[in-house]
Amino acid sequence: MWSGALSSSKLIFFSKLYQRNFCSEVFVSRLSYYTTEDELKNTFLRFGKIKEVRLARDEKTQRLKGFGFVRFESDTAAEKAVKGMDKRIIQGRLIFVEMAKSKPE
Repeated sequence: MWSGALSSSKLIFFSKLYQRNFCSEVFVSRLSYYTTEDELKNTFLRFGKIKEVRLARDEKTQRLKGFGFVRFESDTAAEKAVKGMDKRIIQGRLIFVEMAKSKPE
């Protein structure tokens, strides 16, 4: 018969199993090489307050790589941005927007 008590290993398993992975950052790909951080920020502002916008650049040439990240203050805003902006045309280019994945540890 089950006593209702959980061992610490079972508790850790269940907490990881039911833990939701919250993310407030989106990855934006296929951007124009002429996109500025201000333009990207203004495009995504309608979904919520933005903490940071980063465009990827080549280390040697400092030229844009055509992708970037937008970090919102809330995960809800990030989810709205993915739904509202994925597969939209911006500056003549079809862009893709998805939740950013964390770097492997």
